[in-house]
This record gives sequence, structure tokens and C-alpha cells, in this order.
Amino acid sequence: MAEAESTVINTNVKQKDPNEALVIAVTTRAIFNLEEEHQLFLTKGKEEYVKYQQVNEDKPLEQGTAFAFIQAVQFVNEKLLERNPEEKGLFDVIILSNNSPESGMRIVNSAKRHGLEISRFCFVSDEDSTQYLKSHNVKLFLSADRTDVCNALQRGVSAALIFQQEVQTPSTQLRVVFDGDAVLFSDETDRVFREKGLSGALEYEMAMEAVPMGEGPLKAFAMHLGKMRKKFSQENSPIRTYLLTARSGRNMGIRAIKTLREWGLAIDEAFFMDGAPKGPLLSQIQPHIFFDDGLHNIQGAQDIGIPSALVPCDC
Repeated sequence: MAEAESTVINTNVKQKDPNEALVIAVTTRAIFNLEEEHQLFLTKGKEEYVKYQQVNEDKPLEQGTAFAFIQAVQFVNEKLLERNPEEKGLFDVIILSNNSPESGMRIVNSAKRHGLEISRFCFVSDEDSTQYLKSHNVKLFLSADRTDVCNALQRGVSAALIFQQEVQTPSTQLRVVFDGDAVLFSDETDRVFREKGLSGALEYEMAMEAVPMGEGPLKAFAMHLGKMRKKFSQENSPIRTYLLTARSGRNMGIRAIKTLREWGLAIDEAFFMDGAPKGPLLSQIQPHIFFDDGLHNIQGAQDIGIPSALVPCDC
């Protein structure tokens, strides 16, 4: 691959140490609503798209699906700095975009207008933006492009696919919901289920009960989030995490709990649904983001205004 044409813009946001911060990279279509602009790009081409963005560079973009999640991350940083003004283990949010520098000014202006503390804006002009994830020490990547997400996962970075949707406005407390198999955990039991059915999966889980499950694609991000969560007391934490899995608690929950214990990952609330719909609980929790590998679960969450992110299992 040829050397990518890229531009990095630093803002006057408080400087964070990327070696200690929890770095989250989002694309422009994940954090802002750029659906009309994207259609213009697809139908009229890059030149018309760039012209449109330049003409409208002082017109703020509307909020996208991941916007509230980034706002909540910012709230956590505020609470961390209230505890310790010298805190270095903060969230660090960067925008990683396939826009060119010429069309990127509207993105920068929109982030400023919305009061988002974005530390870095990286415009890579149609190159594979995921090649820069490791150099920025990214722990979570959110994109509206499936190819980007799959590339990130193949590079060993926790990543998920964002769909543009209407979202409800959750509380300021950062609430993150993880599915279990193929998200936090590996898909080993799912594979057994597909090959041998429910009885085979139950038999496998019973035989493997004492063996921790393998790592799923979002395990690394969950561990970093859990480490940040431990800085606060249970009562006053600005972070709350959830496990919401189709597993049954009676037959398949024990191994999941033992795995979390082996990892040292504390989850605030865990729900073993035994295949029941997840929508009613999601509606009660009102998370800023819900990670799942099942498109039907994602669509059900979207229908009730829950910001959702698909973790593809078929990349």
C-alpha cells in the first residue's frame, strides 16, 4: 500500500498521555449524522462532496448514534479530574476519518460547536484509516463502515459497527451493555450450538465449566473500562457496566461468571436471559451503547431508541 495521505489536527483540549489514557477512535459518520452527505458522495462523487462540505463548513452537523456515548465519556473525565486534577488515566477521544483535510474543517467546527473534547482529528483521504489504530494506541474503534470494523478487528483492536438511528437521551452516568458470547467471550459455544444444537452446547458447557472461556473481540476494551471503573466507589461511580446474554443462568451462567472472575473483570449487573428478548431490559437500563453480535438484537434495540453497535462475527 502506498503511504497514506493523512493530516492530524490537534485542538487545545487538555493534553492526555496516550500510554495511560483509554483511547477511543470514532469515525465522522459514527459521531455525527452525515447520511445525506454520504449519499451525495456516493451519487455525485468526491469533488461535489468536498465542495458541499466547504460551503457548509460553518453549519454544525447533527448528532449521530455515538454522540451521547462520547458525551458520557467526557462526563467521566470530569469526575476523574475532580478526584485528582493530575489524573492521567482519562478517556482520550480521537476522530479518525476518510475525509480529506479540505472537507474536514466542518468536522472540526462541529465538534467545537457541540463542546466535544476531541483531542485529535485524523483525515486520511480515502486510505484504510485502521492502519493508524495501533499507532494511536486505540482501545475501541466505532465506525459506520463494516469494512473498517472488520479491518480493525483483524488488527486486534476492539471495534463495532454503528448504524445511524434515532436515540433517546440517557443519563449522564456512562452505561455500557455487553453481550456475552462472540462479544466479551469467544464464540466457541456458539460454534458448538450451530453444529450440535442446544443439547450439545449444554453438554459442552458442563464439561468445560471449570475452564475459562476464550477472549472475545471486546474483552480488551471491557478490561480497560473495568480498570477505570475501579477508581470510583460503587455508590458514586459515573460508570456502570452490564452483561446481557442469551445464556441461561442455571445451565450456562456459571462458566460466564467464573470467566469474569478469572479475568478480574467486575461487571455491575449481569442478566442471563435464556433466550428471552433483551429489549425490555435495555429500555430500563437506557445505555449509551449496547454491543451485540446478533443483528436481530441490534434491530430490536434500535426500535426502542437504544444506541447500538454490531460486533461482526463473520469478518
